[in-house]
Amino acid sequence: MRAKRTSLVHIIYFSRLTLSSDPAKRSAQIDDITRVAQKKNEFAVITSLLIIENNFAAQVIEGERNSVEETFSRINADQRHRDVQICEWREIAKREFVHSFKCSQRSSSNDVLYSKANLLPMFQRGTPKTSAILSLAMALQADLMSRQGIDHLFV
Repeated sequence: MRAKRTSLVHIIYFSRLTLSSDPAKRSAQIDDITRVAQKKNEFAVITSLLIIENNFAAQVIEGERNSVEETFSRINADQRHRDVQICEWREIAKREFVHSFKCSQRSSSNDVLYSKANLLPMFQRGTPKTSAILSLAMALQADLMSRQGIDHLFV
């Protein structure tokens, strides 16, 4: 028996970022990305988590097929991203993420999670594993939620 088709999909992609090397300007650029993405994703009923490490980004985007396609088209056309590569685009039975947009950068508070994922060498070679991106995104979401005092998700 074939599985029932759904219009709920997720896309996982990675790209090279063209952000400023000046820490203050870079922070402002990331804040701008976060502010705009949060509003657009809320309107489109998208959930996502953006991972930034050095000059690389990876993101998991979930939602209705048309909304995800429109969101990815905007990202692909965004001059702050280059060499955008899709790792996975598939139907999903349910959402894994709860926020319309969260952004995580490597820091002292999450360094253990980033080190365990070991994505940077894969990014540099242009061959990140989908499972590694998704696992890190899930771990980062769990970490963010636990810092808010939420110990489990009902998604």
